[in-house]
Amino acid sequence: MRVPAQSVCTAIRDDIVSGVFERGGRLTEEQLARRYGVSRVPVREALRTLESEGFVVTRRHAGAHVAEPTEQEAADLLDMRALLEPLGAARAAQRRTEAHLKVLRGLVRLGQERARRGQGEDLRSLGGWFHETLAQASGSPALTALLTQLRHKIAWMYAVDQPTHPVEAWSEHGAIVDAVARGDAERARALTALHAERSLALHRLKRPDGGRVRVSQHVVNTASGQN
Repeated sequence: MRVPAQSVCTAIRDDIVSGVFERGGRLTEEQLARRYGVSRVPVREALRTLESEGFVVTRRHAGAHVAEPTEQEAADLLDMRALLEPLGAARAAQRRTEAHLKVLRGLVRLGQERARRGQGEDLRSLGGWFHETLAQASGSPALTALLTQLRHKIAWMYAVDQPTHPVEAWSEHGAIVDAVARGDAERARALTALHAERSLALHRLKRPDGGRVRVSQHVVNTASGQN
């Protein structure tokens, strides 16, 4: 059975994000095919996709390499998320289904429960699922794909600390869901913008040498979503 290029793409991307393949490191089709137990055809297709996403660059006469984003490019990722996540929340308030609301409310309940118990690793996963579901509730495949790609890149470029007061952070999630449930697009947008702004202080830029740099908080112009 032929392994889909999408599965190979996901595997390579995960290994790039987790640091298995270091920034600037060479990626050969033979090496990757051997690692994932596939032929070179899906690997070639996967590398083309990852290049379009910005995870891989192809150098003339040198082949494919893991990309090496600059600090400014990394900062731009957070700015783009601060603009797009509030838009997604506003769209979700207009387009969400009852199924989306059920999942979002369930995640908030679990998040609040885990936060009270201090189960940090569970919170990290639950937070990711929450924002993924909120994006899907926007009813815009293009916006959802952009936000998913941003989340992958931010995870690649940044280490993210747990909030000092996780119960409060999950209360913010709950307030966003309440606004989405009421169909209040502007409130959903504003709450999500504020939530994204507060999370900036938790991000630390990863250095290729293993060091970390704290991200300075800055205000992003989110138009009607400003607080």
